[in-house]
Amino acid sequence: MPSPSQTQALRNIPAVEALLEAPPVAALLAEHPRALVVEAARAVTAAARRLILSAAPEADLPDFSRAALAAQVVARVRAAAGPHLIPVINATGVVLHTNLGRAPLAEPARAALAEIARGYSNLEYDLETGERGSRHSHCAGLLTELTGAEAALVVNNNAAAVLLTLAALAAGREVVVARGQLVEIGGSFRVPEVMEASGCRLREVGTTNKVYLRDYEAAIGPETALLLKVHTSNYRILGFTASVSGAELAALGARYNLPTLEDLGSGVLVDLSRAGLEKEPTALESVAAGLDIVTFSGDKLLGGPQAGIIVGRKRYLDVIKRHPLARALRVGKLTLAALEATLRLYREPERAWREIPALRALSWAEGELKERAQRLAGKINALGQGLTATVQPGTSEVGGGALPLSALPTHLVAVTSGTYSPDELAGRLRRRPLPVIGRIGGDRLLLDLRTVRPEEEAALVSALAAAAGSPAGGE
Repeated sequence: MPSPSQTQALRNIPAVEALLEAPPVAALLAEHPRALVVEAARAVTAAARRLILSAAPEADLPDFSRAALAAQVVARVRAAAGPHLIPVINATGVVLHTNLGRAPLAEPARAALAEIARGYSNLEYDLETGERGSRHSHCAGLLTELTGAEAALVVNNNAAAVLLTLAALAAGREVVVARGQLVEIGGSFRVPEVMEASGCRLREVGTTNKVYLRDYEAAIGPETALLLKVHTSNYRILGFTASVSGAELAALGARYNLPTLEDLGSGVLVDLSRAGLEKEPTALESVAAGLDIVTFSGDKLLGGPQAGIIVGRKRYLDVIKRHPLARALRVGKLTLAALEATLRLYREPERAWREIPALRALSWAEGELKERAQRLAGKINALGQGLTATVQPGTSEVGGGALPLSALPTHLVAVTSGTYSPDELAGRLRRRPLPVIGRIGGDRLLLDLRTVRPEEEAALVSALAAAAGSPAGGE
């Protein structure tokens, strides 16, 4: 049984109709469907009842006046009516942050996407002949130009690229792969499981840390369909190791008339060592080594939209394109538009480094980051509101399962609040209309400007000011 104070509190909760007549809620009815507003009012009053009944009999209860509950209704309706997928400011320093959408698109890619989204396009229409065309043609020329391959195909991600290639070329037969290359990527997604789903049979060779060309050759038999090399982009085996190069594997495949496939994972089209990063094999190098098919991602180190890219010899790509899965895994016009615009930037490598956000973030000089961090710390300290910001050295990450040994030197803005703990401050920043995502370290909120565009810094400062304010103003 409710206590007398609880009974009184329950009586004070306004009826749904009374809430709907409150001026802020009534204004909502002119902008949003009535059913949405009514459902929000019912949810708010039901939550208030549950809170009252679960509280201790003499506990102090929140304000359940009509004005207070009307404010909750407004907040709930606006949240429900707005988009769920929204932009955020990535201040984590993880350049290819999978949870935050990986690579941001370059401005030409964003413009191309918006232009194609505006109306109709020649997605599958040949403007020369007036007949049906192929969506595969839009990026194929650029991909063959940039990689040196004979043919190319774009699907919806790199796992799909590997799955489709194996299904088309090796279903029902054996695929030979080194034991140490059976990687697991994000979300417990494993190469052996992709292979199994494709219908091929896995034939492991070598040991975890060593594999030789003779191991591959000894495994070749009547059931062998393909030789597979997987670039271990998300981990490294160091020390007492041995591996087989792409050129060696390609030569072995040619000798036995077997196709060779290399899965690069986070494929790149430029030499990352110029930014002080460890050397990654480029798609151009893999094709030049003689590998028949090469697969890689479009949204990681390439800096484009989510896509899986297959390049290689035309005779194998023709088979892959005809497989039924090719239609199931194909990409739409928006992906093709953004990818094509991104690839065009690579025709001028210096322009790619300058305009592709992921490459720009990877190449920020430590001195530039320190200057930016010092300026930002000064602006935060000028806010007051109990905030203190200092600058400290740290490291950024590449992310996206790429370059696991590369720790990028940076300078972090370390923020403390006299009102909120680092976790509370981080949570309040996440709940801003334009969320800011940082990381916690050493009892401080850490902000890494490597992944914050200069034009986002003013919004970051404003978000901090609001988050550090009173609970009513900061949430």
